[in-house]
Amino acid sequence: MDINIARLAGIVISAVFVNNFVLSRFLGLCPFIGISKKLDVALGMGISMTFVVTMSSMLTWPIYHFVLIPHNLQYLNIITFILVIACFVQLVEVFVRKFNPVLYKALGIYLPLITCNCVVLFVTLLNAQNELSFLESTVQGFSAGVGFAMALILMTSIRERLAGAPIPEFMKGAPIAFIIAGLMSFAFLGFSGLMVE
Repeated sequence: MDINIARLAGIVISAVFVNNFVLSRFLGLCPFIGISKKLDVALGMGISMTFVVTMSSMLTWPIYHFVLIPHNLQYLNIITFILVIACFVQLVEVFVRKFNPVLYKALGIYLPLITCNCVVLFVTLLNAQNELSFLESTVQGFSAGVGFAMALILMTSIRERLAGAPIPEFMKGAPIAFIIAGLMSFAFLGFSGLMVE
């Protein structure tokens, strides 16, 4: 198997910085805004999301290439991928509930919402659409999770610092969070000048 390191590096840079699924494609904004209040919770969500999107990418690739394509069932990819994602989210939810009940309680509704998080589904569909190899799909899934976690941790760090800032009352909460997200998106636009192939 020929591994193209430059291509894999391009996938990583693209998924984390250039085409960050939260800051460039504006996917997964619900947990991005909702969870980004405490750093430990954001870190737990980022790790959970990275695990789910990586494992979903790894499992959907053989299902797509060895089951759906040979039987001309590519039109079932969305339903199939959602089932795979839902299984992994249940696994993560059980694991977090058993080993870290405090984090499970802090994540609240956002942990089961990973099932319908459009970042996870979009990455698996993008892997199939771009006809990526198994390794490339896995790297893209992991990189997308890292990009999501990075954006979430950056957002949380900014919001924690703003907690003590003299912000007008009408700007506190979601309004200032969306302004920060917009400014972060502008900052990440600088990476779009990179030529990643």
